[in-house]
Amino acid sequence: MGLFKKKKGESKSCCCGGTCTPESMAEAEASKAAAGVKVLGTGCAKCNALETATREALVELGMDATIDHVTDFSQIAAYGVMTTPALVVDGKVVSYGKVLKKDEAKALIQKVRG
Repeated sequence: MGLFKKKKGESKSCCCGGTCTPESMAEAEASKAAAGVKVLGTGCAKCNALETATREALVELGMDATIDHVTDFSQIAAYGVMTTPALVVDGKVVSYGKVLKKDEAKALIQKVRG
């Protein structure tokens, strides 16, 4: 019985639905290695709330409050994140799928950069 077998013509595609190119994936991998703080998300209210809380945490810590907001799905997928918003500190995903409060963001930043 072949209910769960792969069809012969079916091919494996990437997480973006097959719209990425080798150039866009290389660009996404290169941006992943860059140090800094990034918020991954589409730009919705939750993503903007995470960015605000993170900015306030960076100011309290006396660090550079520059945050990159990544909205390109292929770059988000390069981090392995499927649930946004997500917070990336120095190339490491420290939180995803929830809006952090300022103190939570502050603790995660200190943990990575401490």
